[in-house]
Amino acid sequence: MSSASQAPAGPVPFWHRLNQFFAFPLQRKPLFYSTVLAVCSMLYGVLFFLPDVLAVLLIEVGILLAASRYGFKVVAMGSRGLQRAEDFPDRLDDEWTALPWKLFGILLVQGIVVGWLQRVSTGLAELAWLAVSFLLPATMILLVQTGSLFASLNPAAAWGVVRIIGWPYGLLCFFLFLLSQGAAIALALLMPLFKGWLLLPLGNWLFIYFGWVMCSLLGYAMYQNHEAFGIDLLPGGGLDDDAPPDRRTPRQIAQEATDALVAQQITDGDLAGALGTAYEDQRLHGDELPAQRRYHRVLALTDKTDTLLLHAQRFIPLLLNAGQTTEALKAFVTCRERDAQFVIADAGHTLALANTAWNGGDARQAIALLGGFDRRFKGHALVPKAYELVARVLLQGMNRPDMALKVLATLQARHADSPSVAEVQWLLRAHLPQPAAGGEAPSTP
Repeated sequence: MSSASQAPAGPVPFWHRLNQFFAFPLQRKPLFYSTVLAVCSMLYGVLFFLPDVLAVLLIEVGILLAASRYGFKVVAMGSRGLQRAEDFPDRLDDEWTALPWKLFGILLVQGIVVGWLQRVSTGLAELAWLAVSFLLPATMILLVQTGSLFASLNPAAAWGVVRIIGWPYGLLCFFLFLLSQGAAIALALLMPLFKGWLLLPLGNWLFIYFGWVMCSLLGYAMYQNHEAFGIDLLPGGGLDDDAPPDRRTPRQIAQEATDALVAQQITDGDLAGALGTAYEDQRLHGDELPAQRRYHRVLALTDKTDTLLLHAQRFIPLLLNAGQTTEALKAFVTCRERDAQFVIADAGHTLALANTAWNGGDARQAIALLGGFDRRFKGHALVPKAYELVARVLLQGMNRPDMALKVLATLQARHADSPSVAEVQWLLRAHLPQPAAGGEAPSTP
């Protein structure tokens, strides 16, 4: 049998990924968040106007709400194929933020029903409680899918979830039951080692840890059956051990998809559509280089010169700040080809472009960039550095020591105290007047 036919047809079963679920709360973001929540349990002293028992209870409810909300985020993102916390969006959709309260409402309604059955028949109540416990994972799956309290209370819909997962649902319930006991067992083992005030935050952290392990497991079980549930994966979701590792973030994948869309629109001759797509993406992601780069390149294909030049005032500094100096210079040259008077509004960015041109062997471009620098940026601290670079380019790049000497004279007259004076004098040492025999060397500022 070929290796291709041996490859799994879908995601790896959840019982092959147990280590991943235990490791999830130890990732940087959830570990930091769980630690902060656990430490918050010591803040009951802030509520000094309340009895200690009531203060602790209020804080514990707050911790439970925060941990539950993040737990539902883990389930929701896991069901859409995201297994790393760093790939999660910062904000949940509005339909998910109230899920902890809705789960509480579901448990309350189920408890009332079981309590009523207890008055009718103890055996019937026990059967009902067993059914409720067995269907609890399915109920949570429904709650994440629908966001509806009433839809999640439907036993027939919960049974439909069980049928979709199939026989692994029993295994899922077994693992979730074991994990639900994990915090209590771990705390019992650690109690002899930790005494007093440490027990409260330690207990909170353990319950949060095992709770998020359960959420990670439940989310992956949903992802394993995402096609049957009709769940759409998020960009970057759905990586398995058998697939080649993909280190791209969801945003990088989305950027590449936008690149492909814009390229196709250009190929199809829809330049206006490509420009609209590129504009909207850069508007929404103003600090992202790929979005700004795409917009600049599409603009360069159009006759919208004013827009191209205006955008370059933002795009070129963004490139320079990211260390992409060569690309920044290319973008500047593109703008200069459209408008010979185009300049960058910032002194530091202008000097950086000139240095890039000089380091790339383009002496004329470096001189052109620095033309009128002292007038445009009068009084700026970088003006002496600009003079220094001009003198270097004139001497070493254009073999014009006569003009470099004039630059030195201007530099001495206007910025005599600048270290650039001594630097340019050293550069021009072979072209400066030599002292007469027995005379004194000319003084330097």
